[in-house]
Amino acid sequence: MQVEIAPLADLPDGRGVLVEVGGRRIALFRTGDTVHAIGDRCSHAEASLSEGELFDGEVECPRHGSPFDLETGVPGALPATAPVPVYPSSVEDGIVYLTIEGVS
Repeated sequence: MQVEIAPLADLPDGRGVLVEVGGRRIALFRTGDTVHAIGDRCSHAEASLSEGELFDGEVECPRHGSPFDLETGVPGALPATAPVPVYPSSVEDGIVYLTIEGVS
């Protein structure tokens, strides 16, 4: 199901924002007019990825430094080895939407 999240203008460019949708913690990252949405919890140590720093299409876990690809959720280095969920996003008429299965 497609869920309305927020106006694009309300999301800070280049920083993460935590949202909760259907019981899921999701980290949103705006880069220009694009928004990426991944699971907020690092697969290694449960740190909040929305608090991490962005570098070249990846977010770095603030606890142990594993980088996660914003498009695939796959970690690029240890200590994390498991990917985090990725949620399709779109921007329509200046509003950010996420597609999340199982949310009504």
